[in-house]
Amino acid sequence: MKYYLYHALSWPQLSYVAEDEKARIVGYVLAKMEEDCEDNPHGHITSLAVKRSHRRLGIAQKLMNQASRAMVECFGAKYVSLHVRRSNRAALNLYTSSLQFEVSEVEPKYYADGEDAYAMKRDLTSFHHEKALRDRAHKEGNVHTHLGRCCGDHS
Repeated sequence: MKYYLYHALSWPQLSYVAEDEKARIVGYVLAKMEEDCEDNPHGHITSLAVKRSHRRLGIAQKLMNQASRAMVECFGAKYVSLHVRRSNRAALNLYTSSLQFEVSEVEPKYYADGEDAYAMKRDLTSFHHEKALRDRAHKEGNVHTHLGRCCGDHS
């Protein structure tokens, strides 16, 4: 529990939940910024989960994109990383096919049970381009959509 609380207090803008029509939580993403790299800021996905009954509906992709976008808008992240079990084919497919993560290395015996992990990275350049377009639109007085963090205008 301390682990989740630490994330929520340290990086509240990077964790999101997905709810169903009855406001029940059906998924979440828990993310953080790596603190040891001021010259190359990047985020890390600590945990992603979607309830089995709600999988294959695009929820995980939306949660991951929202966390990635917030990493760029709030912290200027250049990329996001994560670890995934080598045996987790469904997650690996999501990360590589839908979210454009690439395997950067294999970390032997990463998990407590001895299973290896793929260390993966996703470049966030496209989110920087989105932010630049929103910033330009804002300066020109154009209507724009955002996370409610770029200008404080929540109307």
